[in-house]
Amino acid sequence: MKSIRAKITLLTTCAIFAAVILSTAVGVIAIRNIGNSSSRQMLVSLCEAGEKNLNTYFDSVEQSVEMVSAYVRADLRDMERLDDEQLELHMERVRDIFLQMAYKTNGILTYYYRFDPSLSDVCKGFWYVNMDGNNYVEHDVTDITQYDTADTSKLVWFTVPKATDAPVWLPPYITENLGARVISYNVPIYRNGAFIGVVGIEIDYSTMADEVNHIKLYDNGYAFINDDEGDIIYHPHIDVATEATPKVPEGLLGTGDVVRYTFEGVEKLGVWRPLHNGMRLNVTVPVKEVNAVWRRVIYEVFALAVILLIVFSLLTARLAGHITKPLRALTKAAKQVDEGDYDFTLDYDGADEVGSLTKTFRQVTGHLRSYIRQLNDLAYADALTGVHNKGAYDICMEEMQERLDAPEGPKPEFALCIFDCNGLKQINDQSGHEEGDVFLKTGCRLICKVFQHSPVFRIGGDEFAALLQDADYRDRDALLAQFEEAAARHNAETANAWERVDMAVGMAVYDPAEDASIHDVARRADKLMYKNKYEKKAARAME
Repeated sequence: MKSIRAKITLLTTCAIFAAVILSTAVGVIAIRNIGNSSSRQMLVSLCEAGEKNLNTYFDSVEQSVEMVSAYVRADLRDMERLDDEQLELHMERVRDIFLQMAYKTNGILTYYYRFDPSLSDVCKGFWYVNMDGNNYVEHDVTDITQYDTADTSKLVWFTVPKATDAPVWLPPYITENLGARVISYNVPIYRNGAFIGVVGIEIDYSTMADEVNHIKLYDNGYAFINDDEGDIIYHPHIDVATEATPKVPEGLLGTGDVVRYTFEGVEKLGVWRPLHNGMRLNVTVPVKEVNAVWRRVIYEVFALAVILLIVFSLLTARLAGHITKPLRALTKAAKQVDEGDYDFTLDYDGADEVGSLTKTFRQVTGHLRSYIRQLNDLAYADALTGVHNKGAYDICMEEMQERLDAPEGPKPEFALCIFDCNGLKQINDQSGHEEGDVFLKTGCRLICKVFQHSPVFRIGGDEFAALLQDADYRDRDALLAQFEEAAARHNAETANAWERVDMAVGMAVYDPAEDASIHDVARRADKLMYKNKYEKKAARAME
């Protein structure tokens, strides 16, 4: 073979073929590794987000009961005697405090303060129930004298805290008088070492179930809860109330971060996190669905590589002597791609074969870089609304904390808005989950429209957050008012409940003198949001 053109063509074709094959192989390996890593991180992040949401809810219940029990103990200490008259006055004072706590805590089905029968034959305590979800109504109390209070298998909400002498979360049980499935938190009350009774709250089992049901990944991923003995307490696909108590799959009882196990012939990935009330939250997804994401991208990369090779083969057949200089640049760029470095510059834009090859090479490597970037985006975009997800929110909070911790320079000015959709559960129950999704997306669109210069995150099933800086920070009060006005205008033109915008909003401005961390700002915003939710609920009740 004496033709220089043929030699150049052959050498160029071989070099490009090798570069494309090697870069494709590197890209495939990178995509596979990133895909697996991202999927595992998504699984961990989803489980951690669910853990935080459930712990926040359980902590709110504990806090309410502890606040009431603290008041009860203090009031008992101030009483000179414990006769029936004083106990009646004591109960009236506790009723007022307990009612306030009940309205501030979501999902409470009943609350009670029960005296030990040995304390009084007349004063038994009180029990309030909220079966319609609107108001608490006093219910006839259970006659404790009909039970042996030393038997912890009966009347567990009273006998167990009395026997353990400590606050306790009880696993799900059926209330004997209401026939409702609940879980409860109970605190024993003592005065001068003598057992007085029990303060407790029962929360609707379905409230916890709804929170767990919001934790989903891919098509067949789901979450479930088990106790410390491995018995499943809630599972979206198992009726634990009627079936024999199922056990957690053996593979999930380990201590690893991400566990690979097989359940009913299906290979799965699972993550678990302990909850504050002694339970464990598990999130699981089929391995097949995890692999399908990055495999699909790899198939596209292979198809793109085949097209690339065909294009390059056609182009190299028309190469001539003038390609030597741009060819060296192209070869150098190909080697960079082979090493995983996509930051290169190809200046040659001639209207010949080399120019076409250079342009095509830039486009293909751009596609490869885009596919890898899309994989990363999958981990930080909310599938329902399209805004940033909880993982992106956590990263944003960490970056903002780093700016706050910087030893030099002025502190950033920002505000954090927390939004919570009111009535999502009611819409899901009465109209369906598809309408519930419309409800979430409608509210999210309005947030994005009003706070269009700020990043918006979906941080929970029905919660969103917006980080206000620069212009949106300066106009924060006006924008918040604009949001309420826009919601009112929208709702005035909408008949269906799921197409309305009904959100509680809390905005907290970062104050260096008050806030030690970004989480302090978030907590204040969350607290203001719940205050706004309570005010809106109270306003509706007065209408």
